[in-house]
Amino acid sequence: MDFSAADFDRLLMFEHARKAAEAQYAVDPLDAENLIKWGGALLELSQFQSVPDAKQMLNDAISKLEEALTINPMKHEALWCLGNANTSQAFLISDADEAKVYFDKATEYFKRAENEDPSNELYRKSLEVAAKAPELHMEIHKHGLGQQTLGGGPSASPNAGTAKKKKKSSEFTYDVCGWIILAFGIVAWVGMAKSLGPPPPPPR
Repeated sequence: MDFSAADFDRLLMFEHARKAAEAQYAVDPLDAENLIKWGGALLELSQFQSVPDAKQMLNDAISKLEEALTINPMKHEALWCLGNANTSQAFLISDADEAKVYFDKATEYFKRAENEDPSNELYRKSLEVAAKAPELHMEIHKHGLGQQTLGGGPSASPNAGTAKKKKKSSEFTYDVCGWIILAFGIVAWVGMAKSLGPPPPPPR
């Protein structure tokens, strides 16, 4: 898989975050915030793996996030990340029935996150997008885009023989990219925002 300079920087950043969380876990295994950071880092790093390795890394992320919930069941950040992890797992599975199990789990986690923090627009938006995810999954795998899009970045279907097919394939790819941005990119944004603390009040 070819990485851009920005991708490589992100890979290094989240690998550093993973190692830091692992070291902190050895000191304090009951730190729920740290487990969420660890799970979030694994969620991000899964983007850079082959499909089998990505599945394993997502399983590891789910394990860490579930562990955080055993410590503090009200951690809506963990619930939201679990929704993303299960959605990502679903997109890596070609069988629609098997994928639906993960989509259903994801929806449940997004609902629980929103219940814990009803004013959070991100959680509400995640729930809206999750409702469309099974349809996207079907189209992605029907057009053979699953491995390309999720295994190594977006690309149009090589077998799209007509302009119409090419257009539809690129639309599906765009939709998936939109999901991936929602599912992965904001994890980093939330993590950085939390580490920087609350924003300053707006000038009067």
